[in-house]
Amino acid sequence: MRKDTYLITGAGTGFGKGIAFGLAKMGESVIAGVETMSEVSALRAEAHEQGLKLQIEKLDVTDPVDRKRAWTWDVDVLLNNAGISEGGSLVDIPEERLRNQFEVNVFGPILLTQKFAKKMVKKNHGKIIFMSSISGLMADPLSGPYGGSKFALEGFAESLSRELQEFHVQVALINPGPYLTGFNDREFEAWRLWQDDPAERLFDYEMLAFPYEQFKPDKLIEEAIKVVTGESNDYRNVIPKSMSLVAKARQKELWERKTTDELGQRHALVQKSLDIEPATRPVEGLINKIKDTLSD
Repeated sequence: MRKDTYLITGAGTGFGKGIAFGLAKMGESVIAGVETMSEVSALRAEAHEQGLKLQIEKLDVTDPVDRKRAWTWDVDVLLNNAGISEGGSLVDIPEERLRNQFEVNVFGPILLTQKFAKKMVKKNHGKIIFMSSISGLMADPLSGPYGGSKFALEGFAESLSRELQEFHVQVALINPGPYLTGFNDREFEAWRLWQDDPAERLFDYEMLAFPYEQFKPDKLIEEAIKVVTGESNDYRNVIPKSMSLVAKARQKELWERKTTDELGQRHALVQKSLDIEPATRPVEGLINKIKDTLSD
């Protein structure tokens, strides 16, 4: 039987790179898409050093030219992993940064997916996976731009899964919890690119940090590869699984919440953003501590 070919976007760093390299180590046929040519060179050198065979291509998901070239590749499994994180209050973030968040995390992946989905339909075979986030299931203060983009992606993925089921094309989501790859901490540094008047901001972003302790990423890559290869056929894949308890508790809370609840009080996660050090590793019983924070 012919082996599947896997396209991983955003494979220059973090989860994408780990998944692409992990699949290559298994002997799978992998196309690693990266945003810039400099990343192509760096990743090729690293793959060569590790003795890994994979196709490395420039693929900026927001670039129509890159998308058109990508559609010439024969792909059986598409992992839409490319993404950025723009932190900041929704009343502070400049328009261009908010739009950029959605261009990279929502519009780019969906537009890339369109032609690949039609090719999969013709083959009567294929799988499309979206790298969402725990932030696509629960929205935190100061992460509204990023969380909003992931909530949108969740809706698009659910619709797509129902549209493609009759054509034997699978759709799945991966929802990582807080992992220490640098991605989350960069979210709370994104404000440094803002071209605005700091005096008009609601919050002092110099004082804020990502408000969760973060896990080592090794386990996520291992579990994500199971989703990509079909070893797991769950639609939603929260990693670690224990974080699903937190997300479900948050979703349930919204059905009972009143607009007057805790009015006039600083939210616990805003306070934690002020108190926590960046890149903080987890302590024993992290999930219970997070649940306690949510119920404060």
